[in-house]
Amino acid sequence: MNLNEKTIHELHDLLKSKKISALDITKDVIKRMEEIEGLNVFITETKKAALKKAEYIDNEIISKGDFPKLTGIPFSIKDNFCTKGIKTTAGSKMLENYLPPFDATSITKLDEAILVGKTNLDEFAMGSSGENSAYGPTKNPYDLTRVTGGTSSGSAAALASGSSIFTVGTDTGGSVRQPAGFCGVVGLKPTYGRISRYGVIAMASSLDTISLFTKDVEDAAIVLKELAGNDVNDQTTPDVKVDDYEKFLKKDLKGIKLGVPKEYFTGEGVDKEVIRNIEKSITVLNGLGAEIIKVSLPHTDYAIAAYYLIMSSEVSSNMSRYDGIKYGFSDQSGKDLLSVYLDSRKKALGKEVKRRIMLGTFSLSHGYYDKYYAQAQKVRTLVKQDFEKVFDQVDALITPTSPTTAFKIGEKVNDPLAMYMADVFTVPASLAGVPAICVPSGQKNNLPIGMQIIGPHFSEGKIIQIAHAFEQKRGKIDLSLKV
Repeated sequence: MNLNEKTIHELHDLLKSKKISALDITKDVIKRMEEIEGLNVFITETKKAALKKAEYIDNEIISKGDFPKLTGIPFSIKDNFCTKGIKTTAGSKMLENYLPPFDATSITKLDEAILVGKTNLDEFAMGSSGENSAYGPTKNPYDLTRVTGGTSSGSAAALASGSSIFTVGTDTGGSVRQPAGFCGVVGLKPTYGRISRYGVIAMASSLDTISLFTKDVEDAAIVLKELAGNDVNDQTTPDVKVDDYEKFLKKDLKGIKLGVPKEYFTGEGVDKEVIRNIEKSITVLNGLGAEIIKVSLPHTDYAIAAYYLIMSSEVSSNMSRYDGIKYGFSDQSGKDLLSVYLDSRKKALGKEVKRRIMLGTFSLSHGYYDKYYAQAQKVRTLVKQDFEKVFDQVDALITPTSPTTAFKIGEKVNDPLAMYMADVFTVPASLAGVPAICVPSGQKNNLPIGMQIIGPHFSEGKIIQIAHAFEQKRGKIDLSLKV
């Protein structure tokens, strides 16, 4: 029995019936971690601590009777979440030896799950492919010559390869949904602020959203319920009731209205086979009782430009703390303070991080603020209003997750604009702060295709309902791992 291939709910049932132990699951996952080392999934592994914790959970929690569904379940987390006493690098040489003195709220909430490692990511969560990590790119488990997507590259690959049962990442402009689509797993970005960002290294603070990867939609409902909620340490987490998301799994799609935005099905660089797959998936949803309505989000074409100006401006601000003085890498070989600043950043930061700092600093500079940053914020408002208007007509939207399947490693590294366009279908929901879920919908040449379901603010239950109904009807997608 390959326990690493099972879902949270399957393993929970086996644990309750005493057929397996948390230690059995953890050992199986660690064995799989060793088998897939060539994918470059993990930056830091916590195998010894995981085995010790599994023994504790078996003896002190599971043996005493009833326990929550995440108890004893091995997971991994993106390496931009602070973990007390465990190295947290954010994929950068700047924080190569940083040991946080505290845990992120997400880590605290998952205290009965078992952390097996910190996963690889684009440096400081800046990228669309997983190639910008200072520790090398993560490879796609379905084709080792291709990317996993970014920025939560290691998290997606860990789940797809069986080296974790669930994983947690961050989604700023598509950093969970896009790699979920490329790796054939479920990726859920909740409403902005639904999960606390406390203890997560900031990239773009008005966009960063704690998100999750799971093997199926039921698992997504389980993990989201555990992580969601108000946190006194994060003022962007509203005091809005957390739903019992598992209850939505039992509902059908009769009476549900689904919008199909025309802007997401046309344009240069969109793979026709991806579009055909999503159109077939829409037919499946229609057959399940959903009403399909054609809609328009007219400002979609401006979303990418607005996003990169806003995001880069916030990056410029957030990255100012990495100056070679406060903490992190410091080069003090120069003769004055300015040399420390410049030399530390020059040696410890990668090209993409520097590119975004420069773009953001320019956008915020005197004489250009109104021309670029302020205009981008106006566009963001228009994008948000597009969603608000369309959600007066429909319950959710159905779109592709990405214009293509996973592309070749190195294919777009010298063309930043082409790389940025890989997020063209995920960025608008991020600008609006609305929830979205990516669910596997098919494959092309053994590469997964993902379908995105977008809902209004705090409609996580509704999009889980739609995704689960589709998933149950769709059945298993025939894919072959290469590791």
